[in-house]
Amino acid sequence: MNAHLQPTGSAYFISPETTAIESHTLSVLVDNEPGVLARVIGLFSGRGYNIESLTVSETEHQAHLSRITIVTRGTPHVLEQIKAQLDRIVPVHRVVDLTVRARELGQERPIEREVALVKVIGEGETRAETLRLADAFHAKVVDATIDHFILEITGKSSKIDQFIAIMKPLGLIEVCRTGIAAMNRGAQGM
Repeated sequence: MNAHLQPTGSAYFISPETTAIESHTLSVLVDNEPGVLARVIGLFSGRGYNIESLTVSETEHQAHLSRITIVTRGTPHVLEQIKAQLDRIVPVHRVVDLTVRARELGQERPIEREVALVKVIGEGETRAETLRLADAFHAKVVDATIDHFILEITGKSSKIDQFIAIMKPLGLIEVCRTGIAAMNRGAQGM
């Protein structure tokens, strides 16, 4: 092993260095009850897996089911371990790797969207430029005063990253992001 890649207790160092690390989006259908999210998160932290994005919400009120969407990175072996371990948690009904499913359907990635609220301060020309760029990115003004805007933007994470980078020199002071919501194309459900 290279000197710069020393084991850290993380599962990412189990596989050979030559195995590519991939980003995958997992969808997990669970009972909507106290402690379920903590158990899922505990699985990740206890084994040294990282979560890049996490969203959770009740999706079927009558059935008391919630959907957890997790974006994580790892080698194919580590990703298989994550899915198998998630599947063994008792209140978990189903684990679907949306990235693998998208590839099976001949698509590069699942449909992924994120929402961000972006607060920008500015006056005069800066204010006009902020509004012009917000319009170009299809961001909505959800709050405004004479010295600031709060903009809402929806789209792929890369679009939101680009918008934030453009807003920084114009007076960006705060960002709040929801995390990724994802689904595969086609008529088949999870």
